[in-house]
Amino acid sequence: MTTTSPDSRPGTRPETAPPTALRQRLAELRGPAAAPRPLDARALAALAANPGCRRRALLDGAGVDKPALARALGAPAAFGQSQFAFARGHAFESRAKADGGTGLVRLLHERLPAPEGPPPGPEDVDRPELTAAGPQGRAARTALALREATAAGRWAVLDHPLLTLAVAGTPAYLEPDAVVVHPGGSWTVVEIKSFPVVDGAADAAKVGAAARQAAVYALALEALAERVPGASVTHGALLVCPRDFTNQPTASLVDLRKQLATTRRQLGRLAGVEDIAADLPEGTTFDLDLADDGRTARRPAKELAAAVDAVPAAYAPECLAACELAFHCRAAARETGAVQVLGRGVRAELGGLTTIGEVLSAAAGDTGDPHDPAVAALRRAARLRAEALVQTRAGEAAACR
Repeated sequence: MTTTSPDSRPGTRPETAPPTALRQRLAELRGPAAAPRPLDARALAALAANPGCRRRALLDGAGVDKPALARALGAPAAFGQSQFAFARGHAFESRAKADGGTGLVRLLHERLPAPEGPPPGPEDVDRPELTAAGPQGRAARTALALREATAAGRWAVLDHPLLTLAVAGTPAYLEPDAVVVHPGGSWTVVEIKSFPVVDGAADAAKVGAAARQAAVYALALEALAERVPGASVTHGALLVCPRDFTNQPTASLVDLRKQLATTRRQLGRLAGVEDIAADLPEGTTFDLDLADDGRTARRPAKELAAAVDAVPAAYAPECLAACELAFHCRAAARETGAVQVLGRGVRAELGGLTTIGEVLSAAAGDTGDPHDPAVAALRRAARLRAEALVQTRAGEAAACR
């Protein structure tokens, strides 16, 4: 239960900082006056779900403000957490941690297959101080706190620790809701969500999204655990949610082994940000050149669109729920007639046919190799459709007589 998954163990340790030349190049792409947007676990989970998208890998790696970029392109994203949902989630998290984290540890203790000793009380749970200057200082303080808590052999709760994970050659700083250190030296990720568990069941899609985020945190913890004697990362994340329609916390252990293996593999497939940036035309920039109000982009939308389109994308309908630039990418895919707009499954079935025009031409028998399985299937479908239409028209004609 407390050993690290062999198929998800990082092969190398993440770098603590990208090379100076790469930092400078990314700052040029982002704009000298623009502060980098940090990657969070939600963004990394979405990035891992579409590792072939070089556009998102570069923009996220450079810390570009994608929502602002989408607005400047005239294709703003239509999703995001409302202020009400954000406030509700913050209030529930505060309640779940109101006793300094002892309640979280007791919830975890109750759900362990083999409980480690008696239920802990407030005096049995340490709460390390994680305050430090800057993200690098907080990450270093978190690493030290995890090492000290593991060596102490007691329960400990790290409230909003800061972890690092190398993504496409650049470090991402991640902040889980909490991490619990067990007396035996294992570490468990805690995810606190405001969606309810009603009659013992929660929304499967929301639980899956929480598990994918927790897997990103677990991967970052595994890199740290390799350098701490006696430490390991558990396969299960503690998911804490409101019970029924109350604000009372309840919890369950979510198995992360599948998400760990998938996320590790997908993040490993990401092209390096440095390689993507090197392929861009000279002078490419995503700098919005904001006006004094901090929101109005002064750079023409046509220039920004040219810069964005210079980076290859891998659009799929699923992007609409996960990426701020999805509407821009969808418009471009529709304009070129790309089959990606039909979904990944359809795209995979069509083989070398990359546009809807090619698909229709092959189905009509005008182009395409008849021995190609995709072409043969399209022509058979076209024949069946034609036969069905003939039968339908004959039936309508007979009914009118």
